[in-house]
Amino acid sequence: MKLPELRITVCELHQELPRYNLVVWTGGNLSARDPETGLIVIKPSGVRYEHLTPENMIVVDIDGNVVEGKLKPSSDTASHCYIYRHRPDINGVVHTHSRYATAFAALGREIPCVLTGMGDEFGGPVPCGGFELIGDEAIGAEVLRCLADTRSPAILMQNHGVFAVGPTAEAAVKAAVMVEDSAATVWMALMMGEPIPIPRDLIDRLHHRYTNIYGQ
Repeated sequence: MKLPELRITVCELHQELPRYNLVVWTGGNLSARDPETGLIVIKPSGVRYEHLTPENMIVVDIDGNVVEGKLKPSSDTASHCYIYRHRPDINGVVHTHSRYATAFAALGREIPCVLTGMGDEFGGPVPCGGFELIGDEAIGAEVLRCLADTRSPAILMQNHGVFAVGPTAEAAVKAAVMVEDSAATVWMALMMGEPIPIPRDLIDRLHHRYTNIYGQ
């Protein structure tokens, strides 16, 4: 079996998505690229999260061709592969339909940076990209277009949901979790009134501290 350790990691990280209420039923997916071989492990299409195992993960090459696995890969495979081909620094991609973040996506609105935690994690607002249909590389291209203009590791896709990336699959999952947590708080603040914006220079200081000083 190819990439047994990465299969285990991807399978275990998929369980974090329903645990954090980021997906329901079979929606959403994540993938991880093996930096040594360039092969990608991704969720099989239409399989419920409780039925996922390391053995039924699908291994594809950088062009999305199935290398190993008996099931069909995720319907977002082409977009994941597009991102990996154009961003060698990215080794993890996550897609969710988490409720609060997707509400912003349904409006075509970014999530404004009105929380220090957002300044830390995203270095500004979480942007919203345009509408693209599922099934080919178009979503991946739009994700990369939006990522080029932001420090955020995550974006919203209009009428669709969240895409998050990272140097590892775990980092991408963390970004997806933080997007939903931020979206829920900002949504509640909007229901109460007008959130207080954080000045750009202070967002820059927050992001620098979190990126370069915070933690071990």
